[in-house]
Order: sequence, then structure tokens, then C-alpha cells
Amino acid sequence: MRILGIDPGLLRTGFGIVERSGNQARHVAHGVIRIPSNADLPLRLKAVFEGIQTVIREHQPDHSAIEEVFVNVNPRATLLLGQARGSAIAALTAADLPVAEYTALQIKKAVTGHGRASKEQIQRLVCALLKLEEPPSQDAADALACALCHANSSRTADALSLAAGNGQRALTLRRGRVSADTPTGLPPALAAMGLRIRRGRLVSS
Repeated sequence: MRILGIDPGLLRTGFGIVERSGNQARHVAHGVIRIPSNADLPLRLKAVFEGIQTVIREHQPDHSAIEEVFVNVNPRATLLLGQARGSAIAALTAADLPVAEYTALQIKKAVTGHGRASKEQIQRLVCALLKLEEPPSQDAADALACALCHANSSRTADALSLAAGNGQRALTLRRGRVSADTPTGLPPALAAMGLRIRRGRLVSS
């Protein structure tokens, strides 16, 4: 599974691509689509759309992920970010990519383990998780974090599906968390994948 993560913006749109194989996520590419600051809004939105289409053509992802937008103290900034995000989603769906949406809290927890991580922490941990030689820019790091969040979420869904398909009901989701109904914990098929339960989540051993 090759996942394209997007961190949308009207001046800089970050992108990050990871490939998930089994329990591992491998770095493929990352970068920033830079939009001319003196361009009118419609031209900026066009630049976001075309830039993402170029990335898709070059790297051929089969899944995509993008952060949800919430209203902040500056309504105009939120509106502009929402328009950039809409242009990004249009580019993804025009390429027939499934689009997954995650909150900032979900993305930060997936990469750092807690929801109040700074951008600098995300940069460092993305660099460590993907074994990069140097930290990516903040925009690219956020995009890679979004892709990693989807990779982790997809792995959990695959594991739960595998357990159900094998007739093993020991693993369930309760209020968005994973639990084991038997004293032995994970079913053998999931343990063989190198997974275990920690704080209600499936993680690699």
C-alpha cells in the first residue's frame, strides 16, 4: 500500500509518501508544493490542484490521507485553509484515490504517542521512524505524519479483519480502542504478525 499524505496550505502544501508492507512503513518521497504569494486566490487553488496531480503521476499512490480542518481564532484563516484543503481533496478524488481524513490529535498520537506534540517533535520523530538522514521541513513532516497515521490505522483494520476472518473473536473494538477478551491476549494469527496490545492500541512488538 502506497499512501500519499497531504498538509494543505495556500503558500506551501506539504506532501509525503510512505509505503506500508506488513508491519513496516518505508519512506518513498516528500516535498513541498510552493504557491506564488502574489497570485490571486483562484490561481493559488489551481496551483495546489495541479501540484498534487503532478505528485500523483510521479509516485502512483493508491491511498491518500489529509488532516481535517477545525475553526480556530482566525475565521478568515480557517476559511482559506479550508479552500486549500478542498482543492487538495479535489485533486485526490480526480485521480480516483480513496481519501482518509484524520484530526490533528489522531495524527500526533499516531506518530508521537500524545496529542500535544509540537511541530519540532513531529519532525524529529518522523525522521526517526522513517530513518531519514535529516528532518524534513515542517510542511513535509506533517504530510508524512498524516500518511503514517493512515498506515497505522489501515494496519489495525487489516489485523481486526484477519482475526474475524479466522473466526477468532478475542479481539474487539470498544470506544475506539482495542481489547482482548481472553486472558491469553491476541489471537495467534495477530501475534505472528508481530503485534501486541498496548494502552488499548495495536502496536508492533
